[in-house]
Amino acid sequence: MNSPYDQWATDSLEGRLLSQEDAHRILADDQLDLLRLVSMAGDVRMATFGRMVKVHQIDNVKNGLCPEDCGYCGQSRISDAPIRPYAMKDEEAIIEEAIHAKEQGVYRYCMVQSGRGPNQQEVDNLARIIDRLTNEVGIRTCLSAGLVDFDKAKQLKEAGLDRLNHNLNTSENHTPNVVGTHTYQDRVDTIQAARDAQLEVCSGMIAGMGEADEDIVDVAYALRELGAASIPINFLVPVPGNPVYDFNQLSPERCLRILCLFRMVNPTAEIRVAGGREGHLRMMQPLSLYPANSLFVEGYLTSRGDAVEQTYRMIEDAGFEVEGRVPAAETSTSGELFSIDGSLNILNPKST
Repeated sequence: MNSPYDQWATDSLEGRLLSQEDAHRILADDQLDLLRLVSMAGDVRMATFGRMVKVHQIDNVKNGLCPEDCGYCGQSRISDAPIRPYAMKDEEAIIEEAIHAKEQGVYRYCMVQSGRGPNQQEVDNLARIIDRLTNEVGIRTCLSAGLVDFDKAKQLKEAGLDRLNHNLNTSENHTPNVVGTHTYQDRVDTIQAARDAQLEVCSGMIAGMGEADEDIVDVAYALRELGAASIPINFLVPVPGNPVYDFNQLSPERCLRILCLFRMVNPTAEIRVAGGREGHLRMMQPLSLYPANSLFVEGYLTSRGDAVEQTYRMIEDAGFEVEGRVPAAETSTSGELFSIDGSLNILNPKST
């Protein structure tokens, strides 16, 4: 059999879409060498992004109190996860946390508000905060606030928002298996509203929720069609109390194959290794930087993650560079944010 790796890389870089058959091979063909797949995806990533890695940080500005029934989320109304709900954080606290993130070299500050979608008062508040983050702090912004229509997306854009995040999370076919209070089309409509408002789209998936290979392939192609500039790939963190808990689908190799697939289908998108990378990729985390060019640090809403300095060390030890990295002497290590064995634990974000 002729080696397919170089041809796939060439096709991806020249804009030719990977076939469905080849997409399934990347996910599941055990005759394909994992390291050659990673190297292939790395060639495509390097052609667009070089060795730079963008580091993002999430601020969970509103926790819990959500009427949705997403089975994978500890903030949903049907979850028994031991989180501490709180209403919108104080504006000054959000600004201070953004300043701290920028000082540590974080590339983009991502605010996440729980709930089905923001009401007009919440949009007004968020717009004011985004304006301050843009003009006072000088940091790039992303917002995840649930379902948003065009008028609200436009207001946020005019306030200075760079990106609106709204994940597809899974395929249209698999969506009813994990949530019943909104539809796949509701999510697509929010993404389209963001595009119509001239916002960059950030949208990704959660792998490990009982989906089939076909579902993963469908999401990869759908995000290409939707023009997602940023694609966070989450690996389900089993949280006690969540109905969608653990399907035992994820291994380090499986996670890397998923990342490689998304890179080949979306060659110019920012592919981000998001929730669950520490627990599922384990010692193979550095290899994820070949298909991906972005990481989250210091937690994922309701679970803990590696601290900034630990993540920087991993990136640089692997031969990559942190975009916007400040001198090491000016950074701090928040060791208290992750457990000694690297496991992921429930995090109760502090409210102010």
